[in-house]
Amino acid sequence: STQTEIYRIQTEELILMAELIGEPYWLLFVTASTTFASFIIIFFLTGLTRRKKRELHKLPPGSRGWPLIGDTFAWLNAVSGSHPSSFVEQQIKRFGRIFSCSLLGKWAVVSADPAFNRFIMQNEGKLFQSSYPKSFRDLVGKDGVITVHGDQQRRLHSIASSLMRQDQLKTHFLEDIPSVMLQTLSNFKDGEVVLLQDICRKVAIHLMVNQLLGVSSESEVDEMSRLFSDFVDGCLSVPINLPGFTYHKAMKARNEIISKINKTVDKLLKNKAASEEADTSTAGNGVLGRLLEEESLPNETMADFIINLMFAGNETTAKTMLFAVYFLTHCPKAMAQILEEHERLAGGTLTWQDYKTMDFTQCVIDETLRLGGIAIWLMREAKEDVSYQDYVIPKGCFVVPFLSAVHLDESYYKESLSFNPWRWLDHETQQKRNWRTSSYYCPFGGGTRFCPGAELARLQIALFLHYFITTYKWTQLKEDRISFFPSARLVNGFKIQLHRRDNEPL
Repeated sequence: STQTEIYRIQTEELILMAELIGEPYWLLFVTASTTFASFIIIFFLTGLTRRKKRELHKLPPGSRGWPLIGDTFAWLNAVSGSHPSSFVEQQIKRFGRIFSCSLLGKWAVVSADPAFNRFIMQNEGKLFQSSYPKSFRDLVGKDGVITVHGDQQRRLHSIASSLMRQDQLKTHFLEDIPSVMLQTLSNFKDGEVVLLQDICRKVAIHLMVNQLLGVSSESEVDEMSRLFSDFVDGCLSVPINLPGFTYHKAMKARNEIISKINKTVDKLLKNKAASEEADTSTAGNGVLGRLLEEESLPNETMADFIINLMFAGNETTAKTMLFAVYFLTHCPKAMAQILEEHERLAGGTLTWQDYKTMDFTQCVIDETLRLGGIAIWLMREAKEDVSYQDYVIPKGCFVVPFLSAVHLDESYYKESLSFNPWRWLDHETQQKRNWRTSSYYCPFGGGTRFCPGAELARLQIALFLHYFITTYKWTQLKEDRISFFPSARLVNGFKIQLHRRDNEPL
């Protein structure tokens, strides 16, 4: 019959193939084919299991994206651009402000809903916990305030908040910041070409090592700036600890930073012992000195604690300084108004009262954080099955409050992609402005993980703007744009030519 003839021909073809390629290769071909078929069956069954699990838990609506990789590439493509919430906005149009997608091979619930974002942040440690990639956890340390959970997180957060409370800002910090600004910003020549991104990074790390470690030597600051640049680059890298990989370079930088912190601790402890023996008062330099005076932490925890503060403070401060100047450069009206505000204060020693009169500066900072905030999303994980509205989010599921999507939502901010610091003077927007409690404006996070150095960061940014814009005018030499991956930056470093204002003709 015809069927028998087809079978005979196929059999002959298989025998011929075996003769041509040899028995070992024929067996390999059969084994590979069987393995591939098994993989397809397992993949199909796994998909069915996951689908049934999702239906059981009533996850928010969403799509799977591509097989295996899901929506990961679409997500990374969005956050590496100047409009990081573009992927989220596309999903919102299809599924609403709370949706599910597949990221890094795992299901995630993403929220651009202000109420749900606040629910997640307020239930930190109860229903949700922070969840970060391995490279990030390894670098910031297992004992740091960013990565620990439960009682230890609350204790470390309380210590950090105490060290940076307002009375400390008025005394320790306000005295130190101007000297750092003058030391770092006053020596550029008229007409000098610089990358402002590098300058802001150096200013921020100088502030951090000065205020945290009590270090002010320019050579030590330069060394720490180099190490910290390598450290930050590795935070979202592939965790391969071999020479030539970013992660390896970052871990090496971390070890050197810890070594410097431990040396500072030893020096401070020796000074403290000598002072006690001489019965004299000793006030340790920087936050680390006060930490040794007031708290009792193991050395490893102490080092991770300081690294966490340095990381959070350096990233937020440096990038917001940079982005504020970038936005002001492209908004001459705002530039003129902020310059007028600061020229009234130029020439004397800045006081806390001077800082509190910088009303338009605060609007510029708020608008910069809204458009270019560093914490564009948070990474959380459900500790148990969580019910919210009609949804049930299963234990272990990624939960991502996408804060930037709220900040850039036309429903909440008119012309949301435009730099408009005057919006913060409007009564309607002022109701959203309380960054400690607002659901619509969360540049410093919220809940038990609210940034303890938020007010310090704002003080540093305001004083940087004061000294920079009253000392220099500048011309942008190269087009630039913001990118948020692997870390927030201007892709070309913001190349500008500086012109000293004291060289202007009278």
